[in-house]
Amino acid sequence: MSLTSADFAAIWLTLKLASLTTAILLVVGTPIALWLARSRSWLRGPIGAIVALPLVLPPTVIGFYLLLAMGPNGFLGHFTQWLGLGTLTFSFTGLVIGSVIYSMPFVVQPLQNAFSAIGTRPLEVAATLRANQWDTFFSVILPLARPGFVTAAILGFAHTVGEFGVVLMIGGNIPDKTRVVSVQIYDHVEAMEYAQAHWLAGAMLVFSFVVLLVLYSSRKTRAGWS
Repeated sequence: MSLTSADFAAIWLTLKLASLTTAILLVVGTPIALWLARSRSWLRGPIGAIVALPLVLPPTVIGFYLLLAMGPNGFLGHFTQWLGLGTLTFSFTGLVIGSVIYSMPFVVQPLQNAFSAIGTRPLEVAATLRANQWDTFFSVILPLARPGFVTAAILGFAHTVGEFGVVLMIGGNIPDKTRVVSVQIYDHVEAMEYAQAHWLAGAMLVFSFVVLLVLYSSRKTRAGWS
């Protein structure tokens, strides 16, 4: 028995969700990580804790509060309805928002570590050369932190692919709209379609192994160069 059309649709939706989520997180997470790495404000601790919350909270808790916030009676739901967009629950857009929040620490923390490892010396040298903030970021910080961006992108993408609790709470189980791979596996198991569940679960297992292999191999290569 092989993958069905519904399985391929779930795979495509999952890859689409993970790609978009990772791209958004790299854009949004970079300034947050840079601020956390450089700031000495008292807010650094609370904001860092908020970013890291998905590491310790059950996904269903995050999904539940996002469901309330994006529902018709939530503050975000009121705002989107005022804009004429309806509510974001049980939609692909809602999945993206939930995925960005749920996978944020897996992108922000590697970037924060990379920015912290740069130190202040390269930035001081750039300042003596009268480089502005944008020149410093693109010419100094970005090249030096490139390994951190690679790690952040890999972890953010892989973590989004493996989501279950958050996407199920926010998006439900709508074919071609919110049914991702993890939910499709759950459906197969509920229907006692273990052969099809094996195909999808095995693909997820191979994918996870390859991601970790690439990640650790790249770290080992960089350590050998340094």
